[in-house]
Amino acid sequence: MKVSLAQINSCLGQFSYNADRMVRYAQKAKNNGSDLVIFPECSLTGYHPVDLLERDSVVEAQLKELERLAKRLPKDIGVFVGAITRNEKPGKNYFNSAVFIYRNKIQKIFHKELLPTYDVFDEARHITPGETSKNIFRFKGFRILTCICEDIWAWTLPGESEKQRYHTNPIKKIKDKNIDLIVNLSASPFHTKKWNQRKFVTEKCASHLRAPMIYVNMVGAQDELIYDGGSFAIDKKGRRVAQASRYKEDLVSFEIEPKTKKVKSGQKRIIRVNRTSDIYNALVLGVRDFVNKVGFQRVHLGLSGGIDSAVVAAIAADAIGSEKLTCIALPSKFNSPKSLSSAKTLAKNLNCEFIEMPIQELYECETKLVDQTFGKQKFSIVHENLQARTRGMLLMTYSNLNHSLLINTSNKSELAMGYSTLYGDQCGGLCPIGDLLKTEVVKLAEYINRNEEIIPRFIIDRPPSAELRKNQKDEDSLPKYDVLDKAVTNLVIKTKKPKGELERRVLKSMMQSEFKRWQAPPILKVSDHAFGRGRRLPVAHKAFY
Repeated sequence: MKVSLAQINSCLGQFSYNADRMVRYAQKAKNNGSDLVIFPECSLTGYHPVDLLERDSVVEAQLKELERLAKRLPKDIGVFVGAITRNEKPGKNYFNSAVFIYRNKIQKIFHKELLPTYDVFDEARHITPGETSKNIFRFKGFRILTCICEDIWAWTLPGESEKQRYHTNPIKKIKDKNIDLIVNLSASPFHTKKWNQRKFVTEKCASHLRAPMIYVNMVGAQDELIYDGGSFAIDKKGRRVAQASRYKEDLVSFEIEPKTKKVKSGQKRIIRVNRTSDIYNALVLGVRDFVNKVGFQRVHLGLSGGIDSAVVAAIAADAIGSEKLTCIALPSKFNSPKSLSSAKTLAKNLNCEFIEMPIQELYECETKLVDQTFGKQKFSIVHENLQARTRGMLLMTYSNLNHSLLINTSNKSELAMGYSTLYGDQCGGLCPIGDLLKTEVVKLAEYINRNEEIIPRFIIDRPPSAELRKNQKDEDSLPKYDVLDKAVTNLVIKTKKPKGELERRVLKSMMQSEFKRWQAPPILKVSDHAFGRGRRLPVAHKAFY
């Protein structure tokens, strides 16, 4: 039997678009002689619909598209499609399902058992668990076990404690070891540790059931989550026999013999895992899909001459094209001439539009009004925030004038400390680097410059500064970034107790500024614990920390 892995970029709720892609890829698989083609989890629906499932009309439209899709697919090839299906029994309304279509009919429907409710996931909110042990069927002389994403993740991962996330492991519950092939449909979001984790869990499953395994992962992005693809197949000893690309759609195939379970290696793309390049590629994909899927044609950002906005500008230019990017400098008297000239140079290197909008005159009018209304004020954070909010107002004005998405440029270190101004530099529709520590931003800048100097050296080497008052440096208000980033790693990513006075200070600042992060733009997730949907801290509390 020849099998194809079809990783596609589904758009949540655009069912006809997703179906068209599946018809096209299924036809490609048939043309290359495949007997079976597998698409990712929720490939027809898009992942994850979350509270769209409160609207029955959404699921009804998807199910009607599923019926049409079955009739449109090539007749003589088996097709696995990921979809939401109805649960007719009392309780939760729906299943997360793998639908098997053959000869233009829905032949079998298999349901996901493990429903993640940790980090960014809350599947049990609307989904009923199935039973993986019932998901075995015969096709072309093969006994195939079908499972969906989380069903293979109940193993204790390397580096984790023996306390498991689940009380049961669906793969271990399968006593029948006479399985010829394991098929897993996934929508597994990217983070920097995920590649090795996927390798571990699939090898555990293949070894336990002594069978080859297929892992088909979604590619693309949805809100904060990035799906990096990288679908693959392994033999029963864990050796890779097929490998798809990462960060783009792909179709790869391999062959397997019945009974002997011998696998003939198929297409294998070369995959080089590198933390910095992986983060860069993931962020480019995340920005591109967010912009396209929410319907914007242009993006813009405030280009300050600092490293954060420089890195975001480079990512945006790569993601959607420099001709669709506008960089806006908004200098005041506190900005050095070198900051402005470096910003101009960067925009020229990126070949994008550059606009200069000095804010000094407007800022002076605002301070005059404040003095007249509230009495003469000494220079303070009030005046720093006035500048930031003036810039935010003008950047949002550009959005209204040009139907352009404002990209935010905050990093994780700043967000942790609350070192941002609400309705000022925290404005924006998307925050691409909000899950990157400052030291990671610097590494990303060096990566962007790996072949030629795109980001001027001055921007990378200069001491970080908000430039909101004379001779200001970030380290006047914050710990040094290499120290701060270690604290943020310990407190946010590892969720450990604070070590020492500095980490207690960081934790206090973080807890007191939670209200800001509630109002932050969506943050693209690249670590295993990001600010955003997966971190749900209350704003009002008196918890001891």
